Amino acid sequence: MGLNFLNLDQETRRYMVDELEYDLENGTVYFSSRLNPTGKERYVETLRTSLLNGDDVSLAKEIRNGYLNVTEQRRTKNGYTTARVPITAADTLAEGEFNRYYIRALCRRAIKESKYKIVVYRAKDASDPRPASEAKIGESFEPNHLLKDLRENIGVDTGLGLPPGPNSGLSAKLVDTSQETTA
Repeated sequence: MGLNFLNLDQETRRYMVDELEYDLENGTVYFSSRLNPTGKERYVETLRTSLLNGDDVSLAKEIRNGYLNVTEQRRTKNGYTTARVPITAADTLAEGEFNRYYIRALCRRAIKESKYKIVVYRAKDASDPRPASEAKIGESFEPNHLLKDLRENIGVDTGLGLPPGPNSGLSAKLVDTSQETTA
């Protein structure tokens, strides 16, 4: 089961593809070390197709279709060992990257239409959510700073902590500030 993206519409999808184009122009597309040569060759077009018409689930399905290495090198206290790539690797990669492009697109929308702010919400149920993730729910972000952070920190970790690591189940939504009242 994938993330529930509350603002995933055609306008958001256009911005998501624009952000992929931005990354291609700047050489900042994230290529997981778990992608095999075929995966690295096909990943960008597969990602683009999912951004236009799919979601994190459809992206993961394609990645599972021969895009991942079977094994990987892992660091141990005594050096390195070879281990099987986790069965969840496609889901983790797809969820993380689709979500990052989605949040970047929301930032672009919020910047364009200054009536929106970006607010964190739980987009996927978690049976045992991390306290750090739970603490982020309801937090709002300034769209220019968040967009800059996501563009500069490719892969898993960001300076602002959104998304807060792999498999957090958190995403962001647009909240219309023109509807808020001051008391």
